Parts: sequence; C-alpha cells; structure tokens
Amino acid sequence: MSRAVLSLGSNLGDRLGYLRLAVEGFSDVLVAASPVYETAPWGVTDQPDFLNAVLIVESPELDEWGWLRRGQRLEQEAERRREQRWGPRTLDVDVVSVDDVRSEDPELLLPHPGTPSRATVLIPWLAVAPDAVLPGRGRVAELLAALPADEIADVHLRSDLSLT
Repeated sequence: MSRAVLSLGSNLGDRLGYLRLAVEGFSDVLVAASPVYETAPWGVTDQPDFLNAVLIVESPELDEWGWLRRGQRLEQEAERRREQRWGPRTLDVDVVSVDDVRSEDPELLLPHPGTPSRATVLIPWLAVAPDAVLPGRGRVAELLAALPADEIADVHLRSDLSLT
C-alpha cells in the first residue's frame, strides 16, 4: 500500500476544469481533495494566477513511479506544454511525498524539494490533513508557520469553486 500527496496547479484555459480532470483521473484511489485556492504565479511572475489544490491518494498497486507516471498521463491529457520552467501550464501534477520514500533521482525528487517553501502546497495540504508531516522536514503546520506572512496571505481560498 502506498499513500501519496499530490499537488495540482493550473493557470491556462479552463483552470478549474483541468483540476477536475486530475481529480477524475485519480478518483479510484482518492482519499481526500482539498478546497481550491487561487495564488499568484511563482518563479515566472508575468503569467496568469493559478488555481491550486492537493490530493491525498492511496493504492496497493502504485509506488512513487506509478504516481508520477499517472500524473504525467493526466498532464498529457490536458495538453500541457513544457516550454518554460515555472511557466504557464494547463495542468501540473507534482508528487509531493509518497509515504517515507526518499528519492534523489532528478526525475522524481522525494519528498518534493520545493514543498517546505510553498504556501501553495502547504495550505491546501493542511486543509485535508491537519496533522500532516513532510518526511525529513517536519510537521506541515510548522513549515507553514515559518513562511513569511505575505506568502501565506497570497494564497486565497476560492470557496465558490469545487473540485467535484
């Protein structure tokens, strides 16, 4: 049995539709889906705002590579183009963590190295798992509390949007 935390993001086209595509693509293994949040872009800032969410998924058949490949298939289905690092995208599915698995493989770094500094992942994750722990880094609530207040304030709950 493996349990994974997946981060979803979209800032092109039907943003909510693309997030829903991912939820549907993981529906058979879905444990929890966070609310939807809207956030300013990170890295490359001259692009549209993102919708973000986190999924917790579980399967006896999938390992970390299985989660990655499944997410990549959904990105392809959403016609994602990888033209610019941190650039605009129809759908981004990041594997944040899989149980206590550690990976140094450049294709699948686990836990995802950007997680401790990204309120866009930490806030939705805490919404569905208040006691969550990022392996090797600590409690997600403490990681979030360590971020600058303005980064936390830039993550806006979109209670008018639903993933289902």
